[in-house]
Amino acid sequence: MDLILIIISIFPKISYKMDFTASNLNKFLCFKLPAAFICGVRVKQIDANQCTVSVKHRWINQNPFNSMYCAVQAMAAELSTGALVMFHIKNSGKKISMLVANNKGSFTKKATGRITFFCHDGHLIENAIQKTIATGEGQTFWMKSIATDQNGNKVSEMDFEWSIKIK
Repeated sequence: MDLILIIISIFPKISYKMDFTASNLNKFLCFKLPAAFICGVRVKQIDANQCTVSVKHRWINQNPFNSMYCAVQAMAAELSTGALVMFHIKNSGKKISMLVANNKGSFTKKATGRITFFCHDGHLIENAIQKTIATGEGQTFWMKSIATDQNGNKVSEMDFEWSIKIK
């Protein structure tokens, strides 16, 4: 019981009211997406246009072929897109729900070492949020996350279709 109280006092309440920094998003991961946190998925950078997420190939996230398990790559890729959606929802000042409606991915190289996921689709979210606020109707849009290894080689590419709706 004492450990729980210590953890609660160390980490402030994490919600959509938090500042969107890499550090706060990583705390959010610890409590809301523990599987991603345990596997080593971490946000490195976020702003209105892009988000960078990184994960290192380790024993806990490997597959039988001595590379990173595809589900771990999917968690990191989804986070690189979803964090941007959360960022823009917070900045809108409105209560908007978000959900992954669809996803697809391709894997082009074994993922070993440190893998970095880049999403540069922040501009797509602003338009969808404006439309859902103006019309009250849900909107969907696709976002892409590209993963590269330490040498800059592309290891995977994943697309997520996000659905947003005003509450």
